[in-house]
Amino acid sequence: MVGAKIKVIGVGGGGGNAVNRMIEAGIEGVEFIAVNTDIQALRNSKAPIKVQIGSSLTRGLGAGSDPEIGKEAALEDTERLIDILQGADMVFVTAGLGGGTGTGAAPVIAALAMELGILTVAVVTKPFTVEGKKRMMQAERGLQELCGSVDTIITIPNSKLKEVDEKISIMEAFRRADDVLLQAVQGISELVTETGVVNLDFADVRAVMKGMGVALMGIGRAKGEGAAVKAMKAAIESKLLEENSIKGAKGALINFTGSENMPLNDIEEAIAMVYEAADEDANIIFGTVIKNSMEDEVKVTVIATGFETRAAMSQKPAEKSNLRVYDLRSSYHQTEAEKTQMREDITIPTFMRRQAD
Repeated sequence: MVGAKIKVIGVGGGGGNAVNRMIEAGIEGVEFIAVNTDIQALRNSKAPIKVQIGSSLTRGLGAGSDPEIGKEAALEDTERLIDILQGADMVFVTAGLGGGTGTGAAPVIAALAMELGILTVAVVTKPFTVEGKKRMMQAERGLQELCGSVDTIITIPNSKLKEVDEKISIMEAFRRADDVLLQAVQGISELVTETGVVNLDFADVRAVMKGMGVALMGIGRAKGEGAAVKAMKAAIESKLLEENSIKGAKGALINFTGSENMPLNDIEEAIAMVYEAADEDANIIFGTVIKNSMEDEVKVTVIATGFETRAAMSQKPAEKSNLRVYDLRSSYHQTEAEKTQMREDITIPTFMRRQAD
């Protein structure tokens, strides 16, 4: 996939945090962009490209946990957003759903990317239960809208992190959520940007991700003899999977990361486990990323696609790839009085607003 241009766009507070984490982790070969209504959050972003949206609407103060404001902010600046999307072959849109900017603006940005013919993948989190029912309901609505604006969507329910570690602290839980978003983007992008024994080209990745709807992600690590097989078992049984299963997947993208001594037999056995679980006609592709520093450890990332009836889509199916930007705009007709009230509502304390967006 030499020469393919990948952009990662972090939208809102959660997306911005995830992008910062990816930059800190040293993910290479991709362009990082932060998009926010909150000018202070943008100033603190590590992304080389920062885009403030909705400045006349929010005055740089954030969306106040209101997705409608987040959406209007993005619609206000569609030309600037198109400018940053131009030239990309693949775009990851990452956000924490439930707040204002990420929930409202991410579908607009994704729809713009789709209209430009860019392979568009959303990687998002759903809120922790402790964040409240309203935030969860907003996240579900945002998820439905996003499903109609992307080729593939990977959703990480933050509540699953507690199942992985019941004693996890709130701060560690949010860090783990950022790490999961990081690993989703890394697992796909490294197959594109890193040299491996088995390389993929853009056509391979596009075939598995284009128009495939809901995707599930599993991550596993193991050391020693049979590490690839043990890591694969951990990945496909991952508690991070929305339904703990990749059964019936129409496609799968597999990343094996390890030293140059990874045994071929182990890799073949591990891939056979995916074939056994997936649909009999599934398109399964894999690649390897060589990192000799891992010694006898192997990391497996599995992105299983094509779950049209699962997760968010099972509740209220969206018209795939048909959600245009003018559709997004049409659902937000408001009177001047309503818009004035909306602007007044966003003047809340900064520390509360930044956490919510």
